[in-house]
Amino acid sequence: MSSLLNSGEMSNAELFQQMALLRWLNSQTEEDRTILAAVTGIKVAKELLNRITGQDEVDAYKRECILGISQFIKDNPRASKDQINAEVEKRVLVFAARVRALETAPLF
Repeated sequence: MSSLLNSGEMSNAELFQQMALLRWLNSQTEEDRTILAAVTGIKVAKELLNRITGQDEVDAYKRECILGISQFIKDNPRASKDQINAEVEKRVLVFAARVRALETAPLF
């Protein structure tokens, strides 16, 4: 999801954190500080989980695979079923290799 937000948009987690920060800045109450701390903690935990599991990268690789196949079909409208199958197989093998490589990648 984060790769979809390169246009300056905030993720839901970032939006909630900013809302909690704004609320705390306006009130300075202990209750709002606790809410801000909780929202920030959730955001940090989510980021750590994504880094440990590599899920963001897997999702990005999956999107690239699907878009690559779609582009091949668009660029080759007369491709035979065998050609399409070969392209799909090639792209899926690349996807699988990239996911396997994540297993040995450092966490940070």
